[in-house]
Amino acid sequence: MSNSSEKLHSQNITDTYNSLDGLHILVVDDNADSLFLTTCVLESYGIQVTTATSATEALETVKQLKFDMLIFDIAMPDMDGFTLVNQIRNNILTENRNIPAIALTALGSEEDYNMALKSGFQGYVNKPLDPNILTEEILKLVGSSVVGNGVNSY
Repeated sequence: MSNSSEKLHSQNITDTYNSLDGLHILVVDDNADSLFLTTCVLESYGIQVTTATSATEALETVKQLKFDMLIFDIAMPDMDGFTLVNQIRNNILTENRNIPAIALTALGSEEDYNMALKSGFQGYVNKPLDPNILTEEILKLVGSSVVGNGVNSY
């Protein structure tokens, strides 16, 4: 019985790798350790990761590159993730304004969750990062192709 369970698990992992391979995701976090961990998790699935350590840097990066998804920390100095995603959503000149976005945060209240959705996030993942939960959230958003915005369809 454990043999068939192992085969099923292996197939699920293979399917997950295939569906994420080649995505380009912008990850923004002011905490170097958190940014490193998130990047390592995403790259292990074949995802191309671009990073920024501030909202200002992220806004410049979004103007220059096209992404399949955005993952932003909420609690950052100068500009929080709520404001950052809202600015991207309201910038008509940005190709990335409709790209699916996930809030990655240590804030865990229902109020923070609702604020994230109102600000323009489609997903919400709590810190400390659980790689499985992050992967599930990405797969959910990629699978639903949130607003027909150019997300790779696999």
